[in-house]
Amino acid sequence: MSVLMLVLIAAAVIVFVYGVLLYNGLVQLKHNVAKAWSNIDVLLKQRHDELPKLVETCRQYKEFEQATLEKVIAARARVHEARERQDLPALGQAESMLRAGLGTIFAVAEAYPELKANEQFQHLLTRITGLENAIADRREFYNESTNLYNVRREQVPDNILVGMFDFPPRQLLKFSSEEKADVNLKHLFA
Repeated sequence: MSVLMLVLIAAAVIVFVYGVLLYNGLVQLKHNVAKAWSNIDVLLKQRHDELPKLVETCRQYKEFEQATLEKVIAARARVHEARERQDLPALGQAESMLRAGLGTIFAVAEAYPELKANEQFQHLLTRITGLENAIADRREFYNESTNLYNVRREQVPDNILVGMFDFPPRQLLKFSSEEKADVNLKHLFA
């Protein structure tokens, strides 16, 4: 075997190993995005299961604002539908509506001392608040994973493998401008 043949074989092995490493890196990122979405999905499901309990607890107080409860119920249904379809733009809109509705419930609850003192209401409030914080953390992780994946998809030489194999782009989870805006403290205490 000639030296030229050995060099060509060595170069082919190096290119092959490099290609395998690139491919495995893309697979890792693709699965990180899927894992991040699964984490969000689990938390959304948990919150989905807790909200009817919160609504029912509030309903026990006959004078509690029915329109507020109906908004939360409708937003919950929209979040569930968008989550099932994995429709990220619709999920972002539905999440914004749901968070606004929950904020209204918590604000209106201030006017009902008996409700605020209710142990079940306080437990649900704590549970849902914890879930909201966990969802926010998972959204950040999902968007970071998605961003890393999408950037790698576009970089050379990864983009060659993307064209050859199944590495579709992923969407970031976006939210409305109202949800990203600063809280109007003056409005809350008015």
